[in-house]
Amino acid sequence: MPKTVSLARQLGLASATALVVSNMVGTGIFTTTGFLAGDLGSVPLVLLIWFVGALVAIAGAFCYSELGVNFPSSGGEYVYLTQAYGPVWGFMTGWISFIAGFSSPIAAAALAFSSYLGYFFPALKNSTPFFTIGNTLRFGPAEVVACSLILAMTLVNLLDLKMVAGLQNIFTSFKIGVLLVLCVAGFLAGTGDWGHFSMAAVRTSTSSVWAQFSVSLCFIYASYSGWNAATYVAEEIDQPAKTLPRALASGTAIVALLYLALNVLFIYAMPLEQMKGVIAIGSTSAAKLFGPGIAGTFAALMAIALFSTVNAMVTIGPRVYYAMAKNRAFFSFAGVLSERTRTPINGILLQCAFAMLVTMTPLPSLMLFIGFTLNIFTVITVASLFFFRGKPNWQKLPVVSFLWPLFPVFYIIVGLWIAYFGLTMEPKMSLTAFGIIALGALVYRFRIKDGLSAKAARV
Repeated sequence: MPKTVSLARQLGLASATALVVSNMVGTGIFTTTGFLAGDLGSVPLVLLIWFVGALVAIAGAFCYSELGVNFPSSGGEYVYLTQAYGPVWGFMTGWISFIAGFSSPIAAAALAFSSYLGYFFPALKNSTPFFTIGNTLRFGPAEVVACSLILAMTLVNLLDLKMVAGLQNIFTSFKIGVLLVLCVAGFLAGTGDWGHFSMAAVRTSTSSVWAQFSVSLCFIYASYSGWNAATYVAEEIDQPAKTLPRALASGTAIVALLYLALNVLFIYAMPLEQMKGVIAIGSTSAAKLFGPGIAGTFAALMAIALFSTVNAMVTIGPRVYYAMAKNRAFFSFAGVLSERTRTPINGILLQCAFAMLVTMTPLPSLMLFIGFTLNIFTVITVASLFFFRGKPNWQKLPVVSFLWPLFPVFYIIVGLWIAYFGLTMEPKMSLTAFGIIALGALVYRFRIKDGLSAKAARV
């Protein structure tokens, strides 16, 4: 009989929280405020949208905690939606996790890494691409750097999980340390101006402010995505009923406070008009606060910090594909574990290849796509609580029961608001998202479902 290899419960509270923090802190906070400055043109609205995003993320984390405690196995939304709505929904959320939940954010973080390196190598920003596809996709020096980072982190994750988790803890501590130093030094020693908070910017969007606010929440949603990270490795978390809710809640709260502080610092460093369209907002703010010399140091540190974001997502994503393949709801080769390291080696390599392909998409378009697509499936997942809470022996968390159903209803209403204005104001992005969802349905119908039926017929 062949030897059975299974995942091991090796992750404690610190490592699980580090995964949440690492998945959240990254591309969004390093890049998004420059987009918001032009879209909204108002300091109060820029700060408000980050605050709304924090409330939504915390509400979602509470709801996912209850789901994770009741289904303490790897896979996240795949497990929850399969149990709530059936295998087709489980497969679809896993399909979207592969494309928009992990591969695309990995590509976005790697592109942000290239943007920060552009402080030292301007060719990464201004060079002519090697080739383009249509009017949108491009591949040039910046994409080469992004792909190199993805490949490097993939090779690291083919090794033992304990070593990767230890490396992740170091990366996370470094990243949070860099941002905290930027905050403290910026407010204490930086040459900022509180008068910037009374300066508006000329809006680049022609839509109404509140309609644009809802679409811009896609950027914020992508920036806060990762609050559900620990649920994807629940099968590898020690004492999940106790550890998982704490990791999700504490990780999300830490990041929310950090994001708000950093955005106050960015505006203290320069008025909104000057940050419009700026991608490397961290290094640009540092240049305003400390001068170009010290700004170079921060640009380098922030580029290194993005290693943590890429590494965390490279670690978590393949566990989702593994869980699906183990239940015959995904391509079977994704369910193969290395006997030596007990890591889902095929899923890691598949994710690497697709993430490298996605780097050809411009960062703003990629962030909108990520936020819009993930919003759809997390709303469906949170809604499953109304189904599960009627089941016998369902373990209800006190924090979710408090003012029930406040948290899930709030999350769902905001999610529907984002979806409506995303469809009406960004039809190209929305059609792309729904096209990928439709492709996933076709894959399930002709590759997964037929394969399961044929297997059942042989039994």
